Amino acid sequence: MKYYLLIICLISVSCFAQKTTIYTIGDSTMANKKDPDRNPEHGWGQVLQPFFKDNFTVENKAVNGRSTKSFINEKRWDSIYKKLKKGDYVFIEFGHNDQKIEDSTRYTNPHTTYRYNLIRFVNESREKGAIPVLLSSIARRNFNEKGVLVPTHGEYPLETRLVAQQYNVPFIDLEYYSELLEESYGPEKSKQLHLHFKAGENPYYDKDKADDTHLSLKGARAIAQIVVNQINQSKDASFDKLKKAIK
Repeated sequence: MKYYLLIICLISVSCFAQKTTIYTIGDSTMANKKDPDRNPEHGWGQVLQPFFKDNFTVENKAVNGRSTKSFINEKRWDSIYKKLKKGDYVFIEFGHNDQKIEDSTRYTNPHTTYRYNLIRFVNESREKGAIPVLLSSIARRNFNEKGVLVPTHGEYPLETRLVAQQYNVPFIDLEYYSELLEESYGPEKSKQLHLHFKAGENPYYDKDKADDTHLSLKGARAIAQIVVNQINQSKDASFDKLKKAIK
């Protein structure tokens, strides 16, 4: 009997040890939202878990309003670093709030502090045997009067690409693919990907809502699908284990 229980315990421990965690770190475009059954707003990290089998767990640690600087200074990265284990993944998507030049607690120069914060995430993930993945910022719905989608993130996506190239980090160009998504919907229909409501149209908003940065459930699922598609299509061997876990 004791031998039998020992075997069960060993199997249970082994199964638990094999579970891989995907940590998602970033800002409100990725973060979990309160009251998801009523709240129209969703982060794409919030809807990522259903794309993966049960042997992978998504721990969405993205937080509204955070830049690389505030995420580190608030010790949020430290709390993740302590838990990282070999084989885990860290999906890193910042930039929206790093460009808040009026806020000294969040602003980062894209070519200095932002760059070195990304390098820190990469190096410290690797120290623990985890696999960092860099993602450029998702595009805002920002069409001009001619129907051209105008970029709003300055040089932050470029710097993300450069860090990925220099440090040989798996990279998903989410800015590019989300631009294609926005353009495929066009200036009017792309409102469905975001938060556009007249007062009273949705019970969650008592005033008009016109938010071209944050995502509706439809938009969040579309971005998560892009991420999964890019993992599947990538030839980077770092994604091999993830590919097998996709449903």
